Amino acid sequence: MARSTKAGIGVGVPHPRATMKEVAKAAGVSLSTASRALTGRGYVSADVRDRVKQAAAELEYVPDAMARNLRQQVSRVIGVIVSDLRDPFYVDLASGLSQQCRRRGYAMMLSDNGGVEKRELEAAETFVSSRVAGVILTPMSREVSEYLLGYGIPVVEVDRQFADGLCDAVVVDNRGAAFKVTQALAGLGHRRIALVIDEITWTTGRDRLSGFKEAIAEAGLPPEAGIVVTSKLDVAQAQAVIAKLLSRKDSPTAVFAANNVLAEATWRAAEQLGKTIPDQLSLACFDDVRWMTMVSPAITTVAQDAVAMGETAVDQLMERIRKPSRPACTIMMAATMEERGSTARPTR
Repeated sequence: MARSTKAGIGVGVPHPRATMKEVAKAAGVSLSTASRALTGRGYVSADVRDRVKQAAAELEYVPDAMARNLRQQVSRVIGVIVSDLRDPFYVDLASGLSQQCRRRGYAMMLSDNGGVEKRELEAAETFVSSRVAGVILTPMSREVSEYLLGYGIPVVEVDRQFADGLCDAVVVDNRGAAFKVTQALAGLGHRRIALVIDEITWTTGRDRLSGFKEAIAEAGLPPEAGIVVTSKLDVAQAQAVIAKLLSRKDSPTAVFAANNVLAEATWRAAEQLGKTIPDQLSLACFDDVRWMTMVSPAITTVAQDAVAMGETAVDQLMERIRKPSRPACTIMMAATMEERGSTARPTR
């Protein structure tokens, strides 16, 4: 009989959690025998194990993971901090993290900091108090990684890197991918190419800017041929900035948007001004999200496998837990350029 219907307690009405002691009493065994039967550690005869498990099921017994972690000084929970779950990139990243945690026998505690550094630190403090086995995060500063490492908690930075040499990291080849996209645009004959980017101080933005400038130089174009425009990571605000850029007499014939948010802003700005893609404006971007193949023409983009990044980050953390003294390791994953209909030779 289910515990929620016993002793007058109705379905859906909160009730006290069953304890191991209650399970042992219901099964007619000692507390230590019940513990061995449910944890699998130590010998228990098959019929006793079945009886204990049946009692646990009837009482809806759920092990207290926190108490077990405190007793054993080990945790099966991974803390995860991502920047913004409204962004499809971070959704895919969280999906990869969750799947691999589950495969590895760990639970995942997820926090979305919404792009606010203070929230990131608050989440880190919660993870410390919860005694997580390790933390995987898309950092906004070096501070949080150093804070967690100071408590002996293994850290893996994903997507961007602040604590190089202090902790493990999983990133993509941002410089190489940005170089390839810009090189392709220059190869089509574009002589005024704009990079629209939200930040140039983190490793992601810095490396994408570096690859962009290197490709402009290698194409034999003057530095002013590569126009760099910065904008906040907000579609409406970025659209206004990009519309102003595209309204100039010497407006670029191609735009390379540094992420999917800025790509959407560029698409909307071009539509607002009546500029057709790719006839009047070529558009390429970072982040291959779903809408980019749903519009016409589909968007030329750099595809980074966020799910695989998440899976790799969990593997990195498991290796760090297994070998805590090994040197910090940074894994750089490849990103591929998907050429579609949004880029073409300039008509002016």
